[in-house]
Amino acid sequence: MIARMSKYDFVLYAAQREDFIGKLRNLGLVDITTTGWEPSEEDRQLLLDIEGCTKAAEFLKAFRADGERCDAGAAAFASGEEAYEHYAAAQRDAAAIRAEIARLEKAADELRPWGSFDVTRTERLAGEGIVLRYFFTQRNTYDKQAAEWSERYSISEISRNDSTVWFVVVAAPGEEITLDAQEMKTPHMDIREAERRIAEENAKLAALDAEFSRVAASEKLLAEYGATLKERLQEVRVAATAQQEADGTLLIMEGWAETETSEKVDALLADYPNVVWLKSDPTPEDDTPVKLKNNRFARIFEMIGDLYARPKYGTLDLTPYFAPFYMLFFGICLNDAGYGLILLLAGLFMLHKFREPGMMRRASWFATLCAISTVVFGLFCGSFFGLSLADYFPSIPFFNFQGKFFIVSLVIGVVQILFGMALNIWTTTRCFGITQAFGQLGWFIILVSCVLAVALPMAGITIPGFTSGSVAFYVALGIGGVLLLLLNNPKRNPLINLGAGLWDLYNNITGLLSDVLSYIRLFAIGLSGGVLALVFNTLAQGFVPEGAGIVTRLLVMIPILLVGHGINLFMSTISSFVHPMRLTFVEFFKNAGFEMATRSFDPIRKMDKTNE
Repeated sequence: MIARMSKYDFVLYAAQREDFIGKLRNLGLVDITTTGWEPSEEDRQLLLDIEGCTKAAEFLKAFRADGERCDAGAAAFASGEEAYEHYAAAQRDAAAIRAEIARLEKAADELRPWGSFDVTRTERLAGEGIVLRYFFTQRNTYDKQAAEWSERYSISEISRNDSTVWFVVVAAPGEEITLDAQEMKTPHMDIREAERRIAEENAKLAALDAEFSRVAASEKLLAEYGATLKERLQEVRVAATAQQEADGTLLIMEGWAETETSEKVDALLADYPNVVWLKSDPTPEDDTPVKLKNNRFARIFEMIGDLYARPKYGTLDLTPYFAPFYMLFFGICLNDAGYGLILLLAGLFMLHKFREPGMMRRASWFATLCAISTVVFGLFCGSFFGLSLADYFPSIPFFNFQGKFFIVSLVIGVVQILFGMALNIWTTTRCFGITQAFGQLGWFIILVSCVLAVALPMAGITIPGFTSGSVAFYVALGIGGVLLLLLNNPKRNPLINLGAGLWDLYNNITGLLSDVLSYIRLFAIGLSGGVLALVFNTLAQGFVPEGAGIVTRLLVMIPILLVGHGINLFMSTISSFVHPMRLTFVEFFKNAGFEMATRSFDPIRKMDKTNE
């Protein structure tokens, strides 16, 4: 569900701004509107420094884990700002050194075939009129034409491998040499010099670890500095977007707070001097920030919804409604109990590792729930690492996924689409009244009537008194037709409603067809993963020699099965994550009338000064 919000309008003296923002930050309950903020050059540098502190924290975690590089006894810096400046400088130096090492390593690869030589001697020979020209070509080309080239030039082979030959030609200054070979620039160093320079640069890079060790010793100070920068950014954004009045003497700001905690905000404002404030309920025209408040189960799936957008304030939060479908769709797409067990073990391991509340904890629960769904559906269909459990347990009536699920996937699509339409009707009725939902309600009645009177009998289920030839069916179609074609907008002329209704009917029919067919992907992805698992099992068995013993069979089959099922699990898991999300965002959200919010509730607050 979407948390209720209260709107605040503040009027205060400009001189009070910093103190007032500080009080709100300490309270941590008010989101100040900063829409339209355009950062200046100084603000952009502030954003870069905040990002740099975040990257520094990530770097230091990895750096600390490498005990050989990190000096636990290094002295800390005096402040977080100083630690960040030294970190940034060391990272710039490290980047430059790595770039130089990459250049030298590339040069070393080119110089290695030429071996060791005296660069000063070749330069001295060039001064005396004896120039060495450096070439390389394909081995077969050199072997065929070496004798011919030797008649025209002085050639000396330096080295060769299976495909290439490197050689030099002794020539006079400016002499034109025509060979079926690629000439390279005269080397200014040999492989020994290149490797010496690489060693020097690596030593410089290793020396920077002392600087990074001091930054690691100042990790808490660095975290505090990063939090200070984030708080400064809050002040910058508020100051830049506050409306100035009375020649800049007064400031007008807009704020938002959760209704259930707004009494604390009221108490703060009542005691704060020289501030005029108004409290009101949001209107549809307001850009109200959104905060979601769901139960423990739905909260896990908020991370999926956030990949698209938060719902607009005043509409319906669809997270609790798509979460069970997403779990089901994931299990259908992966459709293997063995794969599900592997994901379940991974999810349980993540739950053990990430015990503190946060994104990773939610991701751990998400992986665990999807794995449970996969195990249940895999056992329901009798699939275990591509093996058919029906062959081993013939008395258990496993579901025939390949033979029956094509139609079932379409049925699931119809159910979710109708469910989304029902939610849309309820939301429209709640927000604007039942008359504004007549068009949607009419189309819904028509679809439900056709499903009950036409589709159900095809599955062998008949509702007494409600068949395709019954009076009740035609009455339902008539009611739905009147609502859709004539009453879709009660304030308009009926003839205009008729034209608009016919156009809506055409769009609804064509859209419904494509929406329902999209759910075939559930069957297709589940089937493809099962087929690939079966292929890898067959491939592993096919490589076993006839009459081989158990040890030989295991030695041959295990590597193939591990690699094959590993690849299939990776690809199938990605597909099982992405395609249910696509069905949710496109088919379900569209039919449920989803509207996205432009902002999330983000109150100004004291920033966390730890890296935990």
